[in-house]
Amino acid sequence: MSCIFDPNAAAASDSGIFGLPFSYEEASLVYLPVPWEATTSYGGGTSEGPTAILEASRQVDLFDADVLRPYEARLHLLPESEEVREKGKAAKAQAARIIATGGRIEGHPELEAALAEVNSACAWMNSYVHKEISRLLEAGKIPALIGGDHSTPFGAIQAVAERQSDLGILHIDAHSDTRRAYEGFTWSHASIMFNVLDRIPGVHRLVQVGIRDFCEQEWDFCQSQKDRVRVFWDAQMCRRKLEGRSWASLADEIVAALPRNIWVSFDIDGLDARFCPHTGTPVPGGLEFAEANYLLRAAVKAGRTLVGFDLNEVAPDPEGADEWDANVGARMLYKLTGWTLASQGRARVLEL
Repeated sequence: MSCIFDPNAAAASDSGIFGLPFSYEEASLVYLPVPWEATTSYGGGTSEGPTAILEASRQVDLFDADVLRPYEARLHLLPESEEVREKGKAAKAQAARIIATGGRIEGHPELEAALAEVNSACAWMNSYVHKEISRLLEAGKIPALIGGDHSTPFGAIQAVAERQSDLGILHIDAHSDTRRAYEGFTWSHASIMFNVLDRIPGVHRLVQVGIRDFCEQEWDFCQSQKDRVRVFWDAQMCRRKLEGRSWASLADEIVAALPRNIWVSFDIDGLDARFCPHTGTPVPGGLEFAEANYLLRAAVKAGRTLVGFDLNEVAPDPEGADEWDANVGARMLYKLTGWTLASQGRARVLEL
C-alpha cells in the first residue's frame, strides 16, 4: 500500500475513490472518468457525474455484505481529462442548436456544419476512450468507465472485444439505445447499443434488462436481431412478478441468456427513478437497487466472468440541494466493482 490505511476510519477529503490510497501502479481495477454529455437532449448534468461520484464515494463503508473486502484488490480512479471536458462542452453547444430543431437541419448549411463538428468530436471521444482502455488492458488492469452520458463506453467495449472472445453485454437501462443516428448524431447516447451491434462484431450477444422507453424503430431492430439480442422488457418482468414469479427465477433466466464473458453497461436510469431523480431521462418503473445487485450476484454465482463495466448517466442535483444521485451511483459503483472482482477470483463472495 502507498500508506498506512485504516478501512474503518473516515475518508480524508483529498483521498482517492472510496477514500482509498492506492496508486495506479498498485491497482488491479482502474476507473476511467469520462465527463462527456455532448448529445443529451432532455436533462443535463451527466458530465458532472464522475466528480460527484468521487465525492460521494468517500462516504461508502468499505465492508460489504456481498463481496468480502473488495478494496483489498486495490482500486484507483484516473484523473479527469480537461481536454475531454472542454471538447465535450464545445460539442454540446453545437449540438444544442441541432436539438432545438429536432434534428431537422436539411437546407441549413450552418447547422449541417455543426452536425459534422459534433459527430467528429464524438468520434474523437471514442478514440480517446479506446486508447485509454486499451492501455489499461495492456497493463493487466481490469477496466471500468464512469460517464458521462451513455455514449461514452463505445471505445471501451471496442477495446475489450478486440481482446476477449465470446463477449456479451449485460445492458441495464430504461432505454433500448438502439436508435439509428438519433437527431442526426451518429454517436448519440440513444444509439450506443445500435453502434455496438453494428460496428463491433466481437460482441456476440446483447442482453437488455429493464427497458421501458423505446420507439417503434428500436422495437423492430431488436426483433430483427434475435440471434444477437435478448430483451427483458420492464413491462414483461413486472407482469411476471405480479403473477407470482420470483426475481430469483427471472434473474436466472436473464443470466442463462448471457455468454461466459460479460461487459456490464449500467445506465443509472435502469433503476427506479426514485434512486436517480436528476438523471437525464428518468422513466417510471425500473429495477430496485437490490434487484440489480441480485442480478449481478446471480451472474457471478453462475460462473460468468465480468471483464469490466461502465456506469453512466449519474447527474447530481443542479441546485446542489442533495447528493442522492451521486450517493446511489457511488454505491452501485462499489457493487459493480465487488462483483467484477469476485467473478475473476480477486475477491471472495461473503455468504451471510
